[in-house]
Amino acid sequence: MLLPVILSGGAGSRLWPVSREALPKPFIALPDGETLLLKTLKRAIGLPGVQNVLTVTNRDYYFLTRDEYESNAESAVAGRKSIVHDYLLEPVGRNTAPAIAAAALHAARKYGEDTVLLILPADHLINDQSSFAQAVSAATVLAEQGWLVTFGIQPTAPETGYGYIESSDSVVDTSGYKVAHFVEKPNLDTAKAYITSGRFTWNSGMFCFTAGAMLAALQDCAPTVLNAVERTFAATAFDKDPAVLDATAFSLVPDISIDYAVMERAAKVAVVPVSFDWSDIGSWSALAQLVAPDDRGNRISCETVLVDTDNCYVQSDSRMIAVIGVDNLLIVDTPDALLIAHNSRAQDVKSVVTRLKLLSHATVQHHRTTHRPWGTYTVLEEGVGFKLKRIVVKPGASLSLQMHHHRSEHWVVVSGTAKVINGEHDILVQRNESTYIPAGTAHRLTNPGVVDCVMIEVQTGDYLGEDDIVRLEDRYGRV
Repeated sequence: MLLPVILSGGAGSRLWPVSREALPKPFIALPDGETLLLKTLKRAIGLPGVQNVLTVTNRDYYFLTRDEYESNAESAVAGRKSIVHDYLLEPVGRNTAPAIAAAALHAARKYGEDTVLLILPADHLINDQSSFAQAVSAATVLAEQGWLVTFGIQPTAPETGYGYIESSDSVVDTSGYKVAHFVEKPNLDTAKAYITSGRFTWNSGMFCFTAGAMLAALQDCAPTVLNAVERTFAATAFDKDPAVLDATAFSLVPDISIDYAVMERAAKVAVVPVSFDWSDIGSWSALAQLVAPDDRGNRISCETVLVDTDNCYVQSDSRMIAVIGVDNLLIVDTPDALLIAHNSRAQDVKSVVTRLKLLSHATVQHHRTTHRPWGTYTVLEEGVGFKLKRIVVKPGASLSLQMHHHRSEHWVVVSGTAKVINGEHDILVQRNESTYIPAGTAHRLTNPGVVDCVMIEVQTGDYLGEDDIVRLEDRYGRV
């Protein structure tokens, strides 16, 4: 059995201001409209024989992930099969070693230790499905022989932003090589020497091994990680769907990557060199390459007016962008933040996020539009004592039964129908109708229709923070 394991998490801070902690890189739509997460899923279920997919992600991303998976990804494989989705939800991020240890334990218990796990980060882009499938097939053969297999990308340039894998002279089953060394991100001169030698490939972060082989390697190389994850499993309520790993136990698991914990220490590690296209979309420069340039080298993904402008990337969510007399700039516009950087400084966007975190700035965490299990809300305007939101509730979805200590709310339905609990009253609010909810009143909105319910919410009060929500009942487990 081949079980793809999708690891979905990480803030993708080099892609700020589009990537935020509440909506990280795997959920960013690429120029073709699909997210990296959806592309990863389609790549996984396009492999022969795959019937199940395991996703390891943060519990805060579960509903986002589920919605992506329900957006007809399976139709891309012409209805060839129905995919069974399984989830392990992390209460906190603890790096790749704990995530993979949890996946291996889960697979061993549910399917057996001979299950072959294909570890796929959710933020990679690979377009050549045929070559990808061939590489996975070769890695699966090695995994079934007990090897821990990694995929090495043939370098196209002396890249300093990737780790490298040095292959030994020992050929493994004609398709791979025994790994000699894993090497950290090098400086430029070292990277050039690696390319010249022909012995080095980029470390893709994708792996293939049986659940049993990984568990044995963890026991040998990182027993503290394995033992801590086993204690987490013992404390986790697996009768709930999806399973959320016990927060107290999982927070004690060492924060370490699978490379440091296992791959650099284990004795039986092989690399399968691959030549398919691959990118981890690690910067705006990388994402810009997905857009075709015009005759002056500009790559544009929005409505623009360019005057005497060359070699620029321009992206905007909604506004017209006019650019005059500049060269080699990255311009990325969102409703609440604007990035302007020289192309050569794309990797430095992360330093901006670091500074914003020190300021506890809201643009690190959320967009103006925030996703919830029931839909979205967008902050349209706010000031002293008031906040204006546009709220979209999906068909059949429901806000929690809640109350607020410090604010009252006025709901105006602009499309669809809202079934509202307002204190002791159950009412149906139609388009162009409204209801007023005083502070301290228990209330809930449910969409009983088959189309989105859209409403405008006007909040007034002396404190309008999102933490002034007392949930009394919630179908999404947020009480």
